[in-house]
Amino acid sequence: MGASATTTPELYAMNGGDGRFGYAKNSFLQGHDINASKGKISEAIAEKLDLKVLLSTSKTIRIVDVGCSVGPNTFLAIQNIIESIERKQYFAAGVPGSFHGRLFPEGSIHVFYSSIALHILSKVPEELLDKNSPSWNKGRIHYMNAPDEVVNAYATQYAKGIEIFLDARAKEMVCGGMAVMIFPANPTGIPYSQTFTGAMFELLESSLLDLAKEGKISEAQVDSFNLPMYVPSLEEMMELVQKNGCFDIEKMELTSPGVHASMTNTSSMGKAIVMHVRAGMERMLIQHFGSEIIDELFNRYAKKFEEFPHHVLPSKKVLLFVVLKRK
Repeated sequence: MGASATTTPELYAMNGGDGRFGYAKNSFLQGHDINASKGKISEAIAEKLDLKVLLSTSKTIRIVDVGCSVGPNTFLAIQNIIESIERKQYFAAGVPGSFHGRLFPEGSIHVFYSSIALHILSKVPEELLDKNSPSWNKGRIHYMNAPDEVVNAYATQYAKGIEIFLDARAKEMVCGGMAVMIFPANPTGIPYSQTFTGAMFELLESSLLDLAKEGKISEAQVDSFNLPMYVPSLEEMMELVQKNGCFDIEKMELTSPGVHASMTNTSSMGKAIVMHVRAGMERMLIQHFGSEIIDELFNRYAKKFEEFPHHVLPSKKVLLFVVLKRK
């Protein structure tokens, strides 16, 4: 997951392997979101995907999951789609590269699918690291409770990345093809710090600041670290799709997948979230802060969940469910 084809990709990879902190073993929250959206995807395909038109030019239906990582979730998601279009035999292949830019030949893909990926930026806004800029994000790792200049820098970078993403998908899709996307969303009128995602990142930021106060990492290291993630509103995403002009919006709505069955109490939920965040962000954190502080960082992170469960757990997890059709 990196930048567009015109820039040098940055490394925002999840933990690989089958170890305790591997993404494959700690991505069931995303899997839960995929299953929770299965009915909506099946309905969209049944109502909006015209197989007669698509198969008039090719006997093969090509389906792509953009922004996937290691683990079983891609197979779960794509099997859901395959079952929905009643095709039992298929070939699978992995294509490395940034999902923001071009990956496939022009007019070659019938169905694009993306789950819990489109909140990841193509790169961190450069002005966040400029001490002379009003967008310098000193003392923070994200845009929670940040000045408007910081929030605007994130929003502008997100818009640039989505513009590249939609342009690439438009070129790669056949006319009448479908794109289905599920990713975190920020309901209009709710402060980002009060959302599920914002609350998770705020506790991570607090843990890093504690380490900086104790001299285990430097304040400069915290100042120069910013999470490459932005959670848009429905209105923002709708405006970006309309600006692109290549797609009809078949469906765009906020949805809440609820709580995973394994999270029966606040303790189990806290532990699951900590493992989830570690699997997804450990490599990025090691790259910036070094490996020596990682265990202590996540131990502190876990303790904050135990001390302040009310900070995250009441926050409602909200996803944006989007179905687009290529004009």
